[in-house]
Amino acid sequence: MTKELTRLSAAALARLIRTKKASPVEVIEAYLAAIERLNPAVNAFCTVAPEKALAWAREAEKAVKKRAKLGPLHGVPVAIKDLTPTAGIRTTWGSTLFRDHIPVEDAEVVLRLKAAGAIVIGKTNTPEFGAGANTVNKVFGATRNPWNTALSASGSTGGGAAALAARMAPLAEGTDFGGSLRTPAAFCGVVGLRTTTGLVPRHPVTLPWHDQSVAGPMARTAEDCALMLDAMTGLSAKSPLSVPAPWKSARERLAKARNLRGLRFAYAPDLAAIGVDEEIERICRSAAGDLRVAGATVEEIEINFSDGRDAFLALRGESMVGNHLARLERIGELADNLAGNIRAGLALTVSDIARAEHKRAEIWHRWRALFENYDLVLTPAAPVPPFPVEKNYPEVIQGRKLQNYIDWIGTNFLVSLAALPAASVPAGLTAAKLPVGLQIVGPRFSEPAILIAARFLEEAHPIGLPPNCA
Repeated sequence: MTKELTRLSAAALARLIRTKKASPVEVIEAYLAAIERLNPAVNAFCTVAPEKALAWAREAEKAVKKRAKLGPLHGVPVAIKDLTPTAGIRTTWGSTLFRDHIPVEDAEVVLRLKAAGAIVIGKTNTPEFGAGANTVNKVFGATRNPWNTALSASGSTGGGAAALAARMAPLAEGTDFGGSLRTPAAFCGVVGLRTTTGLVPRHPVTLPWHDQSVAGPMARTAEDCALMLDAMTGLSAKSPLSVPAPWKSARERLAKARNLRGLRFAYAPDLAAIGVDEEIERICRSAAGDLRVAGATVEEIEINFSDGRDAFLALRGESMVGNHLARLERIGELADNLAGNIRAGLALTVSDIARAEHKRAEIWHRWRALFENYDLVLTPAAPVPPFPVEKNYPEVIQGRKLQNYIDWIGTNFLVSLAALPAASVPAGLTAAKLPVGLQIVGPRFSEPAILIAARFLEEAHPIGLPPNCA
């Protein structure tokens, strides 16, 4: 029964718990056993909280027996990214500066997941302060891809994606600035949703007015993402950008969608103009075309947002300085990626930032005009397959040498630049049996439509389990 429970969706687990066909304690014990068995090879979890999780599970079981009102995630385990504070559970931000840090209060998003009944089972690995598209740090080492542990799980929510793929968690909370929910989802074969700015309130954060870094759900299915999203959204007095969701329930909208008739999709093979691996592009193109079977119109277009690259890097540098202002004197203790981002930010002039904001406005209006003709835009979520875990980033794509460690996720950060929602959903497997992710981009507050499209894609292209989890 243990292995069967860990293969079920979060929605199925919640149903079993509500109907008393499985207990929260059984579910937590099953996932703790999976973590004990699989995590040593994958290193998805950097901190596990078995005592707390079991104590919360026992309380959840009492509530079921008392026929108390249960939340939609009652008794369902959730993994929290190690950038997100958790009361009483170590939170390090992947940094040696906070190696033994234990917060006294939960982040707002954790409080909301708990209020929905979810049980925090542990923290997932991340590069130091999320600065990296390969999940590795000096405190816990590297997270490995469950499909091939010699390869990267990407980052920065690499631990969450790997935990989901390896069936060590049914839900994972994450954050996304330049692609941190989307590229790990693509590499590990799960669904990662970058949300519209303000939809998921963020507290505590150093820069509460920053609008490109967001929190979002990651799960094994679009339905589970929607279920988790419903628990995470809503106004918060603690978050100045907080906005209410303009829908009652993303999951209900998902359940009502019978087809994609009337929806217009654009497929753009390389919106960052960096090149895309031929096999990946072929798989993504085929998956996008398959949406026609569900009734959608799919048109291939050529769009190029690569002129937004320098603007994103400038605004990222500015935010890095702001986030680490109190640690500037300790910059030599930080990882190379993070320290390099901060130094790049310190070298900026006011004119550089002003030019970046002007370019960002231009990019936003180009995206806005695109969505006057199309409901959603489809594009490869990652231009390359998973690379060796020892590599910081792929240095060459299709014969073209990249300038820095972040260029390879241009297809993601050029979406972030406009603060748009987007998801990565599995589109198939390569000949080497590695997942390929298709990115679905929409206008602000189009999360239900994105997840509906994701559901039809995942149903058309099931990828199965990683070899060691089969």
